[in-house]
Amino acid sequence: MSIVILGGNECMERQYGEVCRKYGCKAKVFCKPCADMKGRIGTPDLLIVFTHTISHKMLQCAMNGLCQDTKIVRSHSSSMNSLSKILKEHAA
Repeated sequence: MSIVILGGNECMERQYGEVCRKYGCKAKVFCKPCADMKGRIGTPDLLIVFTHTISHKMLQCAMNGLCQDTKIVRSHSSSMNSLSKILKEHAA
């Protein structure tokens, strides 16, 4: 399963990827906006949006390039516990 995480804490970027690997998922993490983000996101199976730490502009850019089959999950908290809870629910 491919996952894209938008937002979150920059210092926890590597840890987000490690948790996703524990659940057998490939993850791309975007804590800050980057050039050509729409092209780099691709077509993930699951998009996780940490709403507390993401800008509106970054969210709009990401949402414009998504396909219809991508499931979107929003979480206000960007903690490891909330990410694990989301992955238990959607990646199992």
